[in-house]
Amino acid sequence: MKSNKTYPFFFLCMMLGLLVLSACAKSGEKQKQKEAKAAAQNFPQQTDSVYVVKYASTEPEFKEHISLLKLFYRERGYKFAWFKDGALVPQAFKFMEVINQAHEEGLNPRDYMVKDLPAMFKKLEQTPNDSSRHALQKEIDVSLTASYFNYASDFYKGTVNPRSMDNIEWEVKRNKIKLHKALQTILKERESRYPYYEFEALHPGYIKLREALKQYRLAKQEGGWPRIDAPKTLKPGDSSQAVVALRQRVLGKQAVGKAGANQYDPELADAVKNFQIRHGLKPDGVVGGETLKKLNVSVEDRIDQIIINMERWRWVPKRFEDKYVLVNIPEYGMHVMEKGKEVLSMKVVVGKEMHATPVFSDKLEYIVFYPYWNITPQILEEEIAPAQAKNPNYLASNDMELVKDIGNDKVEIIPTNSVDWYSVDKDFKYRVRQRPGKKNPLGFVKFIFPNEHNVYLHDTPSDHLFNQATRGFSHGCIRIEKPFEFAQYLLKDQKQWTPSTIKAAMHGGQEKYVNLSAKVPVYIVYFTAWVDDNGAVHFRDDIYKHDQDLANAYFG
Repeated sequence: MKSNKTYPFFFLCMMLGLLVLSACAKSGEKQKQKEAKAAAQNFPQQTDSVYVVKYASTEPEFKEHISLLKLFYRERGYKFAWFKDGALVPQAFKFMEVINQAHEEGLNPRDYMVKDLPAMFKKLEQTPNDSSRHALQKEIDVSLTASYFNYASDFYKGTVNPRSMDNIEWEVKRNKIKLHKALQTILKERESRYPYYEFEALHPGYIKLREALKQYRLAKQEGGWPRIDAPKTLKPGDSSQAVVALRQRVLGKQAVGKAGANQYDPELADAVKNFQIRHGLKPDGVVGGETLKKLNVSVEDRIDQIIINMERWRWVPKRFEDKYVLVNIPEYGMHVMEKGKEVLSMKVVVGKEMHATPVFSDKLEYIVFYPYWNITPQILEEEIAPAQAKNPNYLASNDMELVKDIGNDKVEIIPTNSVDWYSVDKDFKYRVRQRPGKKNPLGFVKFIFPNEHNVYLHDTPSDHLFNQATRGFSHGCIRIEKPFEFAQYLLKDQKQWTPSTIKAAMHGGQEKYVNLSAKVPVYIVYFTAWVDDNGAVHFRDDIYKHDQDLANAYFG
């Protein structure tokens, strides 16, 4: 009974004590803030150009960003960026969290710990409000800014500069992000349409791959997936121990504990077909050849593939136009986009490995109906000229002609027997063209975005090639599956071009040029891993070995 009576009094005393301690702590914190603010008034809260350059020059990782550091501090009159009223702003601590989580971006956190900033923060708390504190503040401020540029350069622009390496194929329009402006946004000193203030990525395609990276790393932590050693092709209805491994591979470990796990049943067949779709294979449910090869790609290799494709997203412009065309070479696919939504898609045929389609961007300007095929100098020298030299009737039998440009878009026909075809080279003064018609490999329409590669989009008489899973058959140009629909889309704002007038022009018997009312950006890119709108992760073969070259640079 006695203890029951004294308990409320004891509890009350304890609560009062906690309140007093809390009040004292808050009072102490407020006193610290007051003293820091007073000290900030006594010491100028700024650095200077000499200090910035000297400090950044001490570390190679900072030195490469000296121009950015000078620009950033010069624009703010050299005022501290990461302090307010003598205290670190919350963004400084948020930035530390971002660096610690850099592995989620496929980056190495250690690369951005050039200075031990947490230790510097702790030292700052223990330093009195005098000149030594001001000196430490100055060091911390410049170190934070340099560290941000070091990290943000990799995160927003890429750790590999594709234009500085001859073996990295990427001539797409540059990512022109201004990192000093991004930092101003983070510090809430300016507004921006981009989520810099959240230290966030700019493209949904990148963010989806980042989520996929988490999934595949989790799969690795759980032991990855089993290798399937199938003595023969596996197909629905089969029964074997290899089917158990197949079931675990595509349905997960939980799927092998049930009865009949060694039976290739309809559920497993559907899962295999889905796997085949995600890997660009014919979805027939038969496991052998390419399907088996891709099933046995290790989780570690898929993780690396995801990471280097995240890197490619850092190379694209920070914002796509409202309307653009994207051709993904390894996917053998083309996507027409408006305001972030796909409005038209189709299969494409790209260049074979020895005639690789280049990775670049430009603007589509005009359409040519019922086109001539103007043979490129390389094809003329390597293929057409030798064939004509062996067979004087080769050009005529292939509906080709030798012409000389005489100005005003006019040509003169040159007799083929007036040329020594064995001596034709890249400086040949004439050109060869194939007349429009059914034999013409451009089909009945081509779409031109003038570029140094002589690459464009065009129709093809070889429609059967679109039924192939892998479609690397061209000399570098891109054959499209739905040329009529694409022409309709491009000309939809030009009222005189109706479906019937477009068809008439495609088969009109005469070459016709049509300028677009507005140029349309075209991006020819190379992504071997991406995530679709349903969250499914897709992988494709590295058909030109660009992944291999990038992996050597990125991980090397």
